[in-house]
Amino acid sequence: MIEFASGPYRTTIVRIWKVFLFGLVALILYVLAVSVDFLWLFGGMPDLKALENPKSQEASTIYFNDGPQMGKFYLENRTPVEITQVSPNVISALLATEDARFMKHSGIDARSIARALAGIVTFQNTASTGGGSTLTQQTAKNLFNTREEVYEGALGKVPVIRLVIAKTKEWILAVRLERNYTKQEIIMMYLNTVSFGNNTYGIRTAAKTYFDKEPWQLSVDESALLVGMLKNPSLFDPRVFEDRARDRRNVVLSQMKKYKFLTADQYVTYKIRPVKLDFNIENQNTNKAPYFCAYIKDFLKSWLKQYNKENGTDLNLYTSGLKIFSTIDSRMQKAAEEAVMTNIRDQQKKFYEQWRGRNPWVFRNARNQWQEMPNFIENSVKRTTRYKLLKAVYGDDKKTIWRELNKPVKMKVFTYTNRRMEKDTTMSTIDSLKYYKRLLHTGFVSMDPTTGYVRAWVGGVNFKYMKFDHVAQGRRQPGSTFKPFVYLTALNNNYFTTCDRITDQPVVFAHGEDGNGGPPWQPKNSTGRYSYRALSLREALGQSVNSVSAQLIKKTKPGPVLRTAAALGIDTTGFPANPTLCLGTADVSVIEMVAAYCSFANSGHRVQPMTIYRITDKNDNELVRFTLNAVQVISAQKAYDMLYLMRGAAEDPNGTAGRLRTQYKLLENGNQIAAKTGTTSSYSDGWFMGITQNLVSGLWVGGDERSIHFKNIEFGQGARLAMPAWGMYMQKVYADKTLAKYKPSPFLKPDGYKVDCGGYYIDSSQRYIPPKMAPAEEEEILN
Repeated sequence: MIEFASGPYRTTIVRIWKVFLFGLVALILYVLAVSVDFLWLFGGMPDLKALENPKSQEASTIYFNDGPQMGKFYLENRTPVEITQVSPNVISALLATEDARFMKHSGIDARSIARALAGIVTFQNTASTGGGSTLTQQTAKNLFNTREEVYEGALGKVPVIRLVIAKTKEWILAVRLERNYTKQEIIMMYLNTVSFGNNTYGIRTAAKTYFDKEPWQLSVDESALLVGMLKNPSLFDPRVFEDRARDRRNVVLSQMKKYKFLTADQYVTYKIRPVKLDFNIENQNTNKAPYFCAYIKDFLKSWLKQYNKENGTDLNLYTSGLKIFSTIDSRMQKAAEEAVMTNIRDQQKKFYEQWRGRNPWVFRNARNQWQEMPNFIENSVKRTTRYKLLKAVYGDDKKTIWRELNKPVKMKVFTYTNRRMEKDTTMSTIDSLKYYKRLLHTGFVSMDPTTGYVRAWVGGVNFKYMKFDHVAQGRRQPGSTFKPFVYLTALNNNYFTTCDRITDQPVVFAHGEDGNGGPPWQPKNSTGRYSYRALSLREALGQSVNSVSAQLIKKTKPGPVLRTAAALGIDTTGFPANPTLCLGTADVSVIEMVAAYCSFANSGHRVQPMTIYRITDKNDNELVRFTLNAVQVISAQKAYDMLYLMRGAAEDPNGTAGRLRTQYKLLENGNQIAAKTGTTSSYSDGWFMGITQNLVSGLWVGGDERSIHFKNIEFGQGARLAMPAWGMYMQKVYADKTLAKYKPSPFLKPDGYKVDCGGYYIDSSQRYIPPKMAPAEEEEILN
């Protein structure tokens, strides 16, 4: 029989037991008080519902129409995966390093806490002693930031007590997590939420960022490197501190050997391996179609605001893991980007050569000579953020401000000379501004006229350095690409037919005539001459004869032309109702022009450009499916009339787009193209619009500001400046056999289409056939 101690020893033991029991009761009461926020001292806890659905910031993903991922929208770049998608090497490295007893405890490990405390007391807190937090506690901390102000009670203002309370909450959450989830689920909660540095969250994003691999492809040493980074991602960043990261990796490998995940021989093999990265940080600049992603972001945020309001939800573009399915085709986007870049490189080279030794920001003086604009750079720099910051610091001290603006500093700038399209250099703010002002810019968009699907969107040359979108944000004078609206107005109002001819001769608008508020105006042809020939409307439009467009608007008046343009989708707000409209003097955007031209190929139906067709939540539940919005704005016959007239640019000998036939060979295999070139009077804007039966594409090329332009029409016209990109794009589309829908084809003629030209008619071949011909003669003309 065991006898209890007597005397002073018995008293001591009883006291110890009383202290222990009191402490235990106090601890239980304290934990209970924290969990219920007793007297509002400790702050709230995530409720059970939130625990059952722990939130982590999950990037929303946007996809190309044909399947591949286009990009992401995120605050923290993460993409969750299941445990079956993660290499066992990662799991082994994680358990060996962070929580070797993970499978044995229930959220809180007393042994680990004791070991950590012992390490602190003896100043021997190393990887082998470990930390006191279990993997489950770390997961709770990642999922629920208990130190946020929303969870802060009255005692939360006291520094040390605040930390103790936060730790207690993490213990409580860890126990609840263990009760509600399996060990495998907790591991994946951790791996999907933890930071690996460089705005990289979750094991899948880390694998892609550091090794360009999927997480199931990670080797032992790669897994050890990533797990080793978790201790301090910045301190052990392998890009910046390779030696330090390798040493930390080897510590993880040592832990894996210690806990029998590796043999001694395997440990030695992996330990001597060098660190090999395939680093490619993912951000909004690296989205596959960055200008499109930036454009659609504002629409998505606006749509989500309305959706949340109507459905009582709190979905967020950056954190809810939405799946957004776009209408952009990855193959056509690639073709567009390649064509646009090839063209802009060529045009930039010509631009540099033409302005060698001179600045290109000029105007024509009284002697009709190019003269540099005074104070152009000085005025431009005042609009920059750098100038505004200096102004805020130095106030009216202009001398100091301009000294700082002219001080050389190290910087990266955009360049065409290497694959990364950037270079390290030393420049002043003034010099860098001059450098960028000499660059040409472009905007290209391609659209399916029947579905409204936008198939390709190239808003500029390089999104990282030049974020302005020249497809939707930019508005410039369209030049002659506006003329089809004038011709359509004349046809719609029955002032002319496709059979009529108009003489190429001078036309004058008197002061006050048709809204001309200035002095008498006489538009000139681009050649400066008049042929005095009677031209068919097809010849006049195909050759872009200004005098004929002027005569048409003199007949129709500017008001109806504006109404026609508006009906086709052009925002005519603020457009001057004067005859200069016939030469395209009012600013428009590329996306507006392409959408308007789609009406000609779509039997007169105006279609709203569709950029997104479906959105789902992260669990693939469909939130919305957008549908086609098409409105008949002109008759099918008039739409086909316009296609016939615009075909003259590409098909006829003197058409402004004749190189599509001769150089680019795009009119073979029965293909038909309706086209229009556009050039502004100062050669600062080059446009090209091209229509095929199933695809309408257009682009603009020009300087950052209107005062930046080519010297003459030889290089500054739309046929030279913009059309090559369209031609190369269509070559690539036709060469891709997987894009069968967009193969060469003739335009679809409306049923019963026939034009009686008073003794002549236009049949399916669209050629004039004199009546009462001998059958052999008629057959010769048709063929």
